[in-house]
Amino acid sequence: MAGTKALLTLENFINGKFVPCSSYIDSYDPSTGEVYCRVPDSGNEEIEAAVEAARAAFPGWSARSPQERSQVLHRLADLLEKSLEDLAQAESRDQGKTVTLARTMDIPRSVQNFRFFASSILHHTSECTHMDHVDCLHYTLRAPVGIGVPPGVVNIVFGTGPKVGEALVSHPEVPLISFTGSQPTAERIAQLSAPHCKKLSLELGGKNPAIIFEDANLEECIPTTVRSSFANQGEICLCTSRIFVQKSIYSEFLKKFVAATRMWKVGIPSDPSANMGALISKAHLEKVRSYVKKARAEGARILCGEGVDTLSLPPKNQAGYFMLPTVITDIKDESCCMKEEIFGPVTCVIPFDSEEEVIQRANSVKYGLAATVWSSNVGRVHRVAKKLQSGLVWTNCWLIRELNLPFGGMKSSGIGREGAKDSYEFFTEVKTITIKH
Repeated sequence: MAGTKALLTLENFINGKFVPCSSYIDSYDPSTGEVYCRVPDSGNEEIEAAVEAARAAFPGWSARSPQERSQVLHRLADLLEKSLEDLAQAESRDQGKTVTLARTMDIPRSVQNFRFFASSILHHTSECTHMDHVDCLHYTLRAPVGIGVPPGVVNIVFGTGPKVGEALVSHPEVPLISFTGSQPTAERIAQLSAPHCKKLSLELGGKNPAIIFEDANLEECIPTTVRSSFANQGEICLCTSRIFVQKSIYSEFLKKFVAATRMWKVGIPSDPSANMGALISKAHLEKVRSYVKKARAEGARILCGEGVDTLSLPPKNQAGYFMLPTVITDIKDESCCMKEEIFGPVTCVIPFDSEEEVIQRANSVKYGLAATVWSSNVGRVHRVAKKLQSGLVWTNCWLIRELNLPFGGMKSSGIGREGAKDSYEFFTEVKTITIKH
């Protein structure tokens, strides 16, 4: 990484070295709206170099024992942990989120993931079966497809989707693609990778419902649902954006939820008391605001947030991409605000009557990533969770993850799963061997 006193300049990391690029893209600090960094505008040349470096490193790295690779992953986790504060500050400045969130969730979660898979790699077993009548023994081996940390094992290439992204996913010697992002981008990846029959793992968008029954514990439900709606400015694929509340408690819930939302502080990322920072970009801020305008034009009510309450910021942050958490009600299920992923601090609250009705309405969108169910009735919780078309269902909680179990969505929310077993299977190729004896 190189830099000047005035402006940070990032470099690609290829074959164990930082490599400058011939052209760069401006990157903006979301909290101020000012350019703070220059990012390589890479293309085919950089992708070719990275692929060649990975190809050269693969034989040696893949031949290392699981114990050796585990030690490398643990060492990476140690380094992340040692640099936690620097990484938290960098993540906050790049993405606009609060330093507190980066410090307490993002970086620690990264450390946890490295440690988890460093341990997981030591405990995988192969399959074996014996056919007595033909005297044959069958067993499986798994050969790694991806690789890890000496020069060439990890390569980082910056750039735009149309240039560097397309060069990477269409490269004939890149055997698999793991992508997190939007459905339109995933469709383009599928088109470009199809001629090469590449393995794909696609973690895409969501329009995640929260279903709140009349027997829910509102003292726990309301603060958790505020967090699930607005954490990280709503820029988490798992955030709640449709809140279905049983009619008998609808008025009570709405009053308390709006009051709790107004207590959710928007502030500069360095403010330790801030619950929300800035959205990722000016274009995205304008997109999120446009959904609120559409809802208002359709006759919906904006109970708090955008266009209703006043946002106070220091002078140097007035041009930042900040937005108040916004609650919309009196909105139809057919509205774009109820159908499309907004990916911002906007949630819709609507009433429902029966269990059967709310399941149908919750499943009526093209996405199926996550859902939350709030009820003290254990039988109902199991019934509803089973019928929801969602890859993840939380009951009476949100965002509690177990890395051993599958993570991923149904329908247009993606293809494939992540997790100990699922990741192992995706990043390896299985081979069946038969021995005649």
